[in-house]
Amino acid sequence: MNLKKLRKKIDVIDKNITGLLNSRAKITLEVGKIKQKKGSGVYSPDRERQILNNLSLINKGPLSQAALEAIYREIMSSSLSLNKALKIAYLGPEATFTHLAALKRFGSQVEFIACDSITDVFLEVERGSADYGVVPIENSVEGAVTHTLDMFVDSDLKICAQIILDVSHNLLASCPKDKIKRVYSNPQVFGQCRIWLRENLPSAETVEVSSTTAAAKIASRQKYSACIASLLAAKVYKLKVIASDIEDSPHNITRFLVIGKNSAAESGFDKTSILFSIKDKVGALHNMLLPFKKYRINLTKIESRPSKKKAWDYYFFVDLEGHEENQRVKKALLELETRCKFLKILGSYPIGD
Repeated sequence: MNLKKLRKKIDVIDKNITGLLNSRAKITLEVGKIKQKKGSGVYSPDRERQILNNLSLINKGPLSQAALEAIYREIMSSSLSLNKALKIAYLGPEATFTHLAALKRFGSQVEFIACDSITDVFLEVERGSADYGVVPIENSVEGAVTHTLDMFVDSDLKICAQIILDVSHNLLASCPKDKIKRVYSNPQVFGQCRIWLRENLPSAETVEVSSTTAAAKIASRQKYSACIASLLAAKVYKLKVIASDIEDSPHNITRFLVIGKNSAAESGFDKTSILFSIKDKVGALHNMLLPFKKYRINLTKIESRPSKKKAWDYYFFVDLEGHEENQRVKKALLELETRCKFLKILGSYPIGD
């Protein structure tokens, strides 16, 4: 078959795809109307996860699953924007990894609000200026983001989804590598690229700034300067990619949380996050964990933070497998509540990303 005929076939397929996408959009508008009458949120992480899981079952290629999910992310983003002008607050500025995580989850067809701090992200959602917020919670190399953990102690917001982002660090500059005299980035990123910098730019000065985006902005204006930042930052600030994937660990993953006013419904493959405080006595933490053993619930994470209200008083943040509406999880949490001083369910949400 010649090129002209093949292109005609593509044109016919594109016409069919466009018609089907608009038919799908009309149905999502009807779904949105029903949700509004019920007073529920437009964004449904559980349904989103179900759609992506279904795609993995029916996809026969040659499109990869990642490519198909990227396409559907924009389809779902467009559907969300049809129902409501969705606003997403994130830890900014533009082109940070949190911005990338927000784009990965919500696509490009929503309004993004860059915030100066994690506190501001929570405030934007709490006062209704944003529908949802995106904040970092932990990095596989650097550990937990304690500021985010601390915010959950007093906030009534819920965790309704998580985002897993493979973090790739890149050296960006306007000059050649051998001309670089200083490198800008934030302290955490420098901590994740120590070996590469030592081996490749041993004489360059490293300068810590507040974010990778701030680093890119400086590098775009200063002669003989570079930054370590995302590929999105290279695009925004018109910098050349001097070296890619310069992180020391090949498994550099950051987990982000989507926060809102409601938890997600059960998807069948969920996680629940809680926090609790314990009485100061020998074996107290062990006693708190017994209900989870009793009801065969797997704990995937436990993190402690000082309460800041009393010396040697701690909060414990725990991630466990299962939804808070699951009967075994319910029983374990009820039993835990009788044993601890304070218990707060932070939210249930789909595990898959």
